[in-house]
Amino acid sequence: MDAGSMNSSSYLKAQSRSPLQEQFLHRKNSKDNGRKGGKENPTATVNSPSREAYRKQLAEALNLNRTRILAFKNKPPTPVELIPQGHLSSSLHYQAKPAKTRRCIPQTSERTLDAPDLVDDFYLNLLDWGSKNVLAIALENTVYLWDASNGSTSELVTVGDEDGPVTSVNWAPDGLHLSIGLNNSNVQLWDSASCKQLRTLRGCHRSRVGSMAWNNHILTTGGMDGKIINNDVRIRSHIVETYRGHQQEVCGLKWSTSGQQLASGGNDNLIHIWDRSVASSNSATQWFHRLEEHTSAVKALAWCPFQGNLLASGGGGGDRSIKFWNTHTGACLNSIDTGSQVCALLWNKNEKELLSSHGFTQNQLILWKYPSMLKMAELTGHTSRVLYMAQSPDGCTVATAAGDETLRFWNVFGVPEVAAKAAPKANPEPFSRFNRIR
Repeated sequence: MDAGSMNSSSYLKAQSRSPLQEQFLHRKNSKDNGRKGGKENPTATVNSPSREAYRKQLAEALNLNRTRILAFKNKPPTPVELIPQGHLSSSLHYQAKPAKTRRCIPQTSERTLDAPDLVDDFYLNLLDWGSKNVLAIALENTVYLWDASNGSTSELVTVGDEDGPVTSVNWAPDGLHLSIGLNNSNVQLWDSASCKQLRTLRGCHRSRVGSMAWNNHILTTGGMDGKIINNDVRIRSHIVETYRGHQQEVCGLKWSTSGQQLASGGNDNLIHIWDRSVASSNSATQWFHRLEEHTSAVKALAWCPFQGNLLASGGGGGDRSIKFWNTHTGACLNSIDTGSQVCALLWNKNEKELLSSHGFTQNQLILWKYPSMLKMAELTGHTSRVLYMAQSPDGCTVATAAGDETLRFWNVFGVPEVAAKAAPKANPEPFSRFNRIR
């Protein structure tokens, strides 16, 4: 095939599949089921006169024409109250508790968007949902922004082939600034409001940057070279700490809610817990805990929102387990065999539940009750491994992206309780002194 044909075919593909456009599935209407093969709905059959006469005779014989089969000629006597209602209600008042309604978990995704050219790579992190309710997704060399409040899509940046593809995306805490990891080892920082690039972080890694995590003004990056770098985005010499412990690619990075501990997972089957108090000492490369129980790559990491020292981790295709860790002691608290490759984990912010996404063989989502780890729901729809998951700011909706090049939205965590909760303290603006960088 010549170059002209290839260009035209690429153009046609782009025209036929627009990124982040909703897929309208053609579903059979239940009202049409009675007209298959030209047959009318059997309930619409017109009765003949003889059939109508037979029906009346049958109804008369069976007393079906009577409007009231059982009737009182006189009103029944009013029942005597053995215990006055007032005493009964007051005595049982202390037992009255509002029954907790059982949450209905939809079994299908509420929306499906096209995600053409989504890179099918277990070790990358190509989806993130920011605090301003904007979803960022990398499709090959392009980063798109999808505004969940109005469903609009915009293109933030397309990098050249010498830099791409994009290997990771991660929103800063403010939900306005986005970090973009590249295949060429660089990291770009973008202002999503103005669609302008702020700076490029160079020299952190020797190869692609597949994982990132923000901790206020610190952007932590993990590379295929096994290194973990803390970058202070406010200063010119941005590399402030280097963690060395992984021998292979770092594919999972998550800071704890307190910002005190960092969990890292790698293709070497290891999890490291790094503590900032230790890292700030003379030995910045010393991990706090080294967890070796997984037998396959660890990408899925999730800190528990209601217990600060509880970490959930998931193993790849050769492991298939979800493990729970006390990160203060390094003890493994529990391990569950899921039967499938674990690609991502998310905690419910409002209930004690954990959601896992999987690859071979079922490509499903599983909602678990914690700590019993009973399956509450199993959600299917993706036809390839569900590599990437992100959670909406309110904690209710989950977005998943899979190798089948679709982006699906699931109302899996329900509606948060109406009870008002104290608003968390705002994180310091990570780019407050950005104008000083030249």
